[in-house]
Amino acid sequence: MAAAAAAAHSCLAHTVLTRRHPSISLQLAKNNHLPRSQLSWPLTFSNCSLSSSRSSGLLPSVFRLSSSSFPDRASPWISSGRRIVNLPPISASAASVAAIGDESSGKGRGAVPWAGVKPLPFVVSVGLGLALRYLVAKPASVTTQAWQLLAIFLSTIAGLVLSPLPVGAWAFLGLTVAVVTKTLTFAAAFGAFTNDVIWLIVISFFFARGFVKTGLGDRIATHFVKLLGKSTLGLSYGLVVSEALLAPAMPSTTARAGGVFLPIISSLSLSAGSRPNDKSSRKLGAYLVQSQFQSAGNSSALFLTAAAQNLLCLKLAQELGVSISNPWVSWFKAASVPAFVALMTTPFLLYKIFPPDIKETPEAPAAAEKKLQAMGPITHNEWFMISTMLLAVTLWVFGEKLRIASVVAAMLGLCILLLLGVLDWDDCLSEKSAWDTLTWFAVLVGMAGNLSNLGLVNWMSDGVAKSLASFSLSWPAAFGVLQATYFLTHYLFASQTGHVGALFSAFLAMHIAAGVPTALAALTLAYNTNLFGALTHYSSGQAAVYFGSGYVELKDVFRLGAICAIWNISVWAVVGGIWWKVIGLY
Repeated sequence: MAAAAAAAHSCLAHTVLTRRHPSISLQLAKNNHLPRSQLSWPLTFSNCSLSSSRSSGLLPSVFRLSSSSFPDRASPWISSGRRIVNLPPISASAASVAAIGDESSGKGRGAVPWAGVKPLPFVVSVGLGLALRYLVAKPASVTTQAWQLLAIFLSTIAGLVLSPLPVGAWAFLGLTVAVVTKTLTFAAAFGAFTNDVIWLIVISFFFARGFVKTGLGDRIATHFVKLLGKSTLGLSYGLVVSEALLAPAMPSTTARAGGVFLPIISSLSLSAGSRPNDKSSRKLGAYLVQSQFQSAGNSSALFLTAAAQNLLCLKLAQELGVSISNPWVSWFKAASVPAFVALMTTPFLLYKIFPPDIKETPEAPAAAEKKLQAMGPITHNEWFMISTMLLAVTLWVFGEKLRIASVVAAMLGLCILLLLGVLDWDDCLSEKSAWDTLTWFAVLVGMAGNLSNLGLVNWMSDGVAKSLASFSLSWPAAFGVLQATYFLTHYLFASQTGHVGALFSAFLAMHIAAGVPTALAALTLAYNTNLFGALTHYSSGQAAVYFGSGYVELKDVFRLGAICAIWNISVWAVVGGIWWKVIGLY
């Protein structure tokens, strides 16, 4: 029925699956909450998309779904090249599927692809930890327990980068090793699962789902297209500003990209004759994709609740004794001026160095008006969503004066959405990203906290202090070197949160040892964590979304990523440096 897995990248537009396959039958039934007996064979599928590589999607690697026929589905989907990465369940009657391996042929008959750990990443990840534990001499001032935990932590971080298993599974494995080897007690290992910041992140994912489910995010962005979309540059600014407004209440750049903005950009581009993977992509789509992609980091850096990694950064800083008072307000106050300048200049910069062929888009406002008419008047659930998020943001801003913790404000907001029926419990249970984040964030935070408690971070910072002292660097010079190094090392990472888990604590300790003001060091490292998300096509979740759209060539991603990175660093260094001096951050 289908080609062998090694050569499988496309299939016939219409495929009939005639033989019952246990894996396919089980997964289709599971995704659609049906007993397998209700799946009638043969099954007919259309618009197939095949992948020979294992991914983190809902389906096993024996087959893949394509969302190309379902552009209006509420849940976001993410494509990376030809690989579908994050698909919502789609009913069997409408699904697009392709089987890998031909059961009707002699090749691979009955064979099920290996779904376990990837051997090479596993060996490398574990090997790094074992090498540190047994081949590197333990410093005299470090305890055996701390050194052993560092080895486990190193293997865990390496696995988050190399992905021998899905992130949550690998983190749980590392935590289990720490308990089995008695490096940590069960209580110490799982202590971070009660962390309030982590639960704030989890609830924030549910809020993001509410924006997608109700269509409120799409409505807001469409209104800005209507208001500012007469020219390509105005259209770009409309999309960028609407994302900045959505960011504090929709704390996932990936969800904003896949669930709201890429579908709008694709619709506008196709209506203008700008098609992906085609020379016509430069007419409109390539510019809009790059403008939104390169600006998204500034939107995420503007608000504490605009990205999950922001909250993780402040929690790790707290583990090192760096506490930011009134964090939501302090974060926004420090970020507001440089982020605003960067947001207002990045689309114009790209308009000059990566210009679209189409400069005027007079039909865009009319198309947006037509779409808004089709959407109808704002629904009760959208009003409930608006009111609830206004309440949550208000409590985040004034929570310290009202003595209401941020996580409590988020809990209240979620309860309101559940009571009003905007979200139901199945929505929360099916938000896999939230529960996955709970697992591996808790593991990282817990290990980092225990490393600090065991004195390892102090030992590292003392070593750095002595090294920097030997170069006689002033703290501003050390600050610049360390920030640039932290930024550039993201070329080695495929995840912003993975980068934070691997290097944030270490680099913050280096800043402190060099005499950099602690609040300045913690906040600027956290801001950079958002800004380097647009360096490459693999540097973040939203990078996979936008590159997967097919509108931008790989060479342009790297070239424009480097140019915009230099611009963003310059804006934040100069404008931010002046502003931070004014507000007394240093």
